[in-house]
Order: sequence, then C-alpha cells, then structure tokens
Amino acid sequence: MDILGTTLRVCVDDLEAAVVFYERLAGAKALRFERGGVQVAAVGCFLLMSGPEAELEVLRKVAATIAVKDVDEANQLLSELGARVIAGPVPTPVGRNLIAMHPDGVVYEYVDRNAG
Repeated sequence: MDILGTTLRVCVDDLEAAVVFYERLAGAKALRFERGGVQVAAVGCFLLMSGPEAELEVLRKVAATIAVKDVDEANQLLSELGARVIAGPVPTPVGRNLIAMHPDGVVYEYVDRNAG
C-alpha cells in the first residue's frame, strides 16, 4: 500500500477565522466542501471542520486522515493486519474513503482520489 501523505484533522468553532489563519500558515488557499452538515476546509495538510457538536464528537475520534493510492488495497491490507474497518469504502466528493481501527485502538480515515 502506498501512503501518499497525512492530513491533520482540526475541529474549530469559527471556520472563517480558522481558514484565514491556516491559509496564511500553510501558504495555500482552502478547498471547501460540506459533508453531513459539517463545513470542511482543506488547507495544505490541515482539514478544518466546523458544525453541529454531535457530528464533531464523532469526527474527533479519528486521529488523522491518510492519503493512499487505492482505498481497496488499503482495505485488504488493513484487514490482513488485524485492523477493523468501521465504515466504507464509500464515495467522497474527491474519491473514496474508509474508516479503520488499528489493533492498538487508534482510528484513522484512509482516502484516495479514485472515483468509484
């Protein structure tokens, strides 16, 4: 499995103020979208999220987002290694993702840019 990079997940109260800060910090413009009532802004290696507390509570349980070449390949390897896939693979606005709990109990999101 090719790991292409990681994204740090940050839950914020004021998305607009956070975007200004992180755009300056990362030297990049935010890519914005909404998912499940949560407003999201991807800025460099940061994924800023703001929305209803009930939704953010779930999102805070995911330690990081890991970009991979192929989510299906990640799914197979994670299962072989004893990780438990909690959700997915499912389509996202830019590809596919899955959520997996590693044997140590840490939860990660795996994403690719493959339509499917």
